[in-house]
Amino acid sequence: MKKLYFLFWGIIFGIVLIKSEVASWFRIYEMFQFDSFHMYGVIGTAVISGIILTQLLKRMRVKSIDDKELVFQDKDFLPKKYLIGGTIFGLGWALTGACPGPMFALFGAGYYSILIAIVFAILGTLAYGVLKDKLPH
Repeated sequence: MKKLYFLFWGIIFGIVLIKSEVASWFRIYEMFQFDSFHMYGVIGTAVISGIILTQLLKRMRVKSIDDKELVFQDKDFLPKKYLIGGTIFGLGWALTGACPGPMFALFGAGYYSILIAIVFAILGTLAYGVLKDKLPH
């Protein structure tokens, strides 16, 4: 029953992504052309909200859906890895017009061509799973 609760909120989140035009190819194109503040405002708000909520989760010792304590591990800051990963992510975002989050919302909204990006995202994830032990982390 808990999983249905999260499915419900996932659907609501998808609707919000579509209605706010965050998943709009045109809005993403505007962002990469530096023609509009819309996406930068949304992303900036998400980053600030994420920082605040993460700090609240840490301080309030909230448990996961499986009733396990959340563990936050510090990560090493490796600029080269972030630069390479961010470049690959950004190129994929620019080429498909969608980051991984709204892909399913776009499919649900009837943009069936996004299925190509979804299939290749899944194949990329599977390839990473096979190769992760051979990749530098």
